Amino acid sequence: MFKHALAALILISACHVAPARAQDAAAPFDGDLQRLAEILGTLHYLRGICGANEGAKWRNEMQALIDAETPSGDRRARMIAGFNRGYNGFQQTYRTCTPAASVAIRRYIEEGSKISRDLTARYAN
Repeated sequence: MFKHALAALILISACHVAPARAQDAAAPFDGDLQRLAEILGTLHYLRGICGANEGAKWRNEMQALIDAETPSGDRRARMIAGFNRGYNGFQQTYRTCTPAASVAIRRYIEEGSKISRDLTARYAN
């Protein structure tokens, strides 16, 4: 249930966060987008080792976020770096699914959902 809600919220917020910008200026919500990207990277790794059989679902969600936001230059690089930081950070910590990994998954889904809701409420057209 949570994963479906998070996916829906991410897509909704991604599609409505902001229109494409002609320049590579920082947006007021970039910190939230970078955090969301990091959460998506974390979920991509942790859900994989915990047997969720979702394949590239979380990577695809990240791609959908990038496609909707259409960042360029440094903004794009920061979003991708956030995803990679989330993935690599947990890859170094967890080699198998543990109870702590399962708790982390739940917490990151909750945090990602909250960020998505807040972004949508604040910046949706």
